[in-house]
Amino acid sequence: MQDKPVVAIVGRPNVGKSTLFNRLLGRRVAIVEPEPGVTRDRLYQEADWNGRSFILVDTGGLVDKDADDMQVAIRGQVGQALLEADVILFVVDAMAGISPEDRTVAEALRRSGKPVVLAVNKVDRFDPPPVLSDFYTLGIGEPVPVSASQGLNTGDLLDALLELLPHKKPSKEERALRVAIIGRPNVGKSSLVNAILGEERAIVSQVPGTTRDAVDTYFRHEGRNYVLIDTAGIRRKSRVDLPVERYSVLRAQKSITRAEVAVLVLDAAEGVTAQDKRIAGMAEESGRAVVIAVNKWDLVSPERKDAGRYRDYLKQELSFIAYAPMVFTTAVLRQGVNRLLGAIDQVIANACRRVPSSELNSLLEEAMLRNPPPPVKGRRLEIDFAAQVAENPPVFLLYVNSPSILHFSYRRYLENQLRAAYDFTGTPVRFALKKKRKNSN
Repeated sequence: MQDKPVVAIVGRPNVGKSTLFNRLLGRRVAIVEPEPGVTRDRLYQEADWNGRSFILVDTGGLVDKDADDMQVAIRGQVGQALLEADVILFVVDAMAGISPEDRTVAEALRRSGKPVVLAVNKVDRFDPPPVLSDFYTLGIGEPVPVSASQGLNTGDLLDALLELLPHKKPSKEERALRVAIIGRPNVGKSSLVNAILGEERAIVSQVPGTTRDAVDTYFRHEGRNYVLIDTAGIRRKSRVDLPVERYSVLRAQKSITRAEVAVLVLDAAEGVTAQDKRIAGMAEESGRAVVIAVNKWDLVSPERKDAGRYRDYLKQELSFIAYAPMVFTTAVLRQGVNRLLGAIDQVIANACRRVPSSELNSLLEEAMLRNPPPPVKGRRLEIDFAAQVAENPPVFLLYVNSPSILHFSYRRYLENQLRAAYDFTGTPVRFALKKKRKNSN
């Protein structure tokens, strides 16, 4: 999966795994709350220490076998992380001491045969040295005392991890394309992620809001590397009650910003809601390339199951992202996944398209001759020169006689002319205006 070694953090609930995860990364990635069980899916992030890079994986808390369905799913996620891991970071609680759950986890880790580093967390004082003799009885090896909340002794912990990390030969492949899976709760985002990956990487539940973190998942498809960011379901503000849910909304917004492509997941049976429009607007405002995944297509009633008419309906309801291609999917059956991946590749290629300045100026000159700009306050727009100055999204700088007289309708006309000449499917197109120099000819 990776050309970098993988370290999986495991342990029972509420021992500070996510706090330690954030501390080792040097930034807040996992949600940290006093309630146990906040981390559900596996979180993947790249970490670096002393010039060595590795993938750090945060997992949900391991619990007894007689647990509810959600805890069973969490155990499955942890088990998958253990299979992928090169080294396991086992976290226990110094203040609580060793629990029966800790011994159960330790036994499972010994059976795995994987190298393990034992981190005794919540050691807030190192003078006098902490007494850790009890933790040797876990049979894992020498315990490393740390305080994740205060950042104490984490350097020694990272040194211990690095001693066990295998050296993997770096690949010369291109960097991964970051794709954010966005949408309101329960439209099938995590099911879509699992369908793309072909495994149960994200926990799927009928309970809205199951995914609370933005979960980064690396994968490779047909020679290309991707990172899927499965964002928490974005709720209407009136429905965001718990601090952890409020933080999830912020995380989803940040995920859109740090992605290169956003996949907006809609519930085909429910149609477009006001919340769907708000989420689509977040992607458009951020300038991300967008693909619309019309999920749960199998649940649409026969009389409404007309793809052409449904496309027309979506273009009307989501007119501000009418440039986004639409892919009809049924995630639980893995239908439409290859078409979706193809659309993702298409829109990022379009978003990174460059238009030579000579072609751009010729196109705009011809467009203005065919349809001259309307006069505004007695003045007519003149474009002295144009050049593309950015990509993803494409930004075109226009040197004009007066930026204030470019009417929005004529701006749209120029955009449409660009789209007719070049394939900008899936990406917004931006214009930046600058007053031309007085001595310009």
